[in-house]
Amino acid sequence: MSDDVKPLDPAQMQALARIRRFMMIASVTTFIAIAVVFGVIGYKVYKSGDAAPALPAAEATLPPGAKVLSSAIGDRRLVLTVEIAGSVELRSFDLETLRPIARQRLETKP
Repeated sequence: MSDDVKPLDPAQMQALARIRRFMMIASVTTFIAIAVVFGVIGYKVYKSGDAAPALPAAEATLPPGAKVLSSAIGDRRLVLTVEIAGSVELRSFDLETLRPIARQRLETKP
C-alpha cells in the first residue's frame, strides 16, 4: 500500500457512517421481505396437503346389469353414459346430492 493515504475529515466520516447505516437498514429490510415470501410459500405448501372437506354420503342407483360407458362432470352435474339391455342412455345427476335430474335414451334411426 502507498503511504499517501490521508485520514478522513469529520464530515466525510459522518457521511460514511450514514451510508453504512442506510446499507444496514436496506439489508435487514431485504432479508425480512425474503423471509416473509418464503414463509407464505411454506404456509401455502403446508396447508395444501389438507384434504378437501368431506361431502355427505349419497348414492345414485342404476338398474341391474347397467354398464357405465363414460362419465362427465360440469355445471354442478354428473352425466353418465350408460348401456342398459343393449340401448344407450344419458343420465344426469345433481353433483351434490346425486339425485336424478334427467334421462335421455339414445337411439339409432334405421
